[in-house]
Amino acid sequence: MKKIFLLFTTVLIVCDAFSQETFPVNGVSNKNHTIYAFTNAKIIVDADETIENGTMVIQDGIIKAVGTKINLPQGAVIYDLKGKSIYPGLIDAYTSYGMQETKRSVGGSYPQTESNTKGAYGWNQAVRPETEAVKVFTKDSKSAEEFRKMGFGAVLTFQKEGIVRGSGAVVALGENKENELIISSKATAMYSFDKGTSSQDYPSSLMGSIALLRQTYLDASWYSNDKTASTKEFNISLDAFNNLQTLPQIFETTDKLNALRADKIGDEFKMNYIIKGSGNEYQLIDDIKASNCKFIIPLNFPMAYDVEDAYDAANISLTELK
Repeated sequence: MKKIFLLFTTVLIVCDAFSQETFPVNGVSNKNHTIYAFTNAKIIVDADETIENGTMVIQDGIIKAVGTKINLPQGAVIYDLKGKSIYPGLIDAYTSYGMQETKRSVGGSYPQTESNTKGAYGWNQAVRPETEAVKVFTKDSKSAEEFRKMGFGAVLTFQKEGIVRGSGAVVALGENKENELIISSKATAMYSFDKGTSSQDYPSSLMGSIALLRQTYLDASWYSNDKTASTKEFNISLDAFNNLQTLPQIFETTDKLNALRADKIGDEFKMNYIIKGSGNEYQLIDDIKASNCKFIIPLNFPMAYDVEDAYDAANISLTELK
């Protein structure tokens, strides 16, 4: 385990020492630009390339050179890693790391037909394109440590709330200030069919969620193209929605059929979604392949069922045994 995480730990230390600071330093500020050289290591570049007895040079948190015939810079701090391996850190592309838990608001005794969100926002609480993960991100040392133990160095994180969920951020799993952990402040646009904790009655079904998302695309297009719209009103939600369209689009689905439904919406509005799947997409593999979508698929290896007892075995469906 120590072999796997040595590089990541070292890079974090280097980044911490040399990142540009916007906070006052209590004490003497270290302005040295130390160069680190890791020699005689087995370096796993990717799934196809491995360097034996390799050298890696890092300066200011950036890998400057990797190979077998590397001239060590003068003054470099050298670590001999003979018998150890250096692996690239993994990136989890779908997390809510460092996000605040959202709670469902308590509704009244009457149906809530209008949004109760205060301000110049859109008309439905489940459409939240103005949400920015970077603005609510707080590091979680315990969760970060668990990620690092599994080999992860960074994650994409976002607020799992609503049908249009705003933007996700890529953050490092370090122990620095939040300001120093942000890799990409606005990396992706996030979607789902789940209205989340919205107390508003609509939508109340999958069909309603699809209709609401399609209506949002149409409203945002009108808001962007109609020159008279911006003079009549400013809509924070529609403005934010339009600003998200240049980012990679990730759509969470909980079923193989919903993955195809999301793709159909993408085709209608010329969006090539990256589908976060449920793991059962293989059951419609031909249709999934024909969608030409990229997928984020969960890795889950459940324990095998105990079927020694015939009665228990009879009550386990083929779907569960998949």
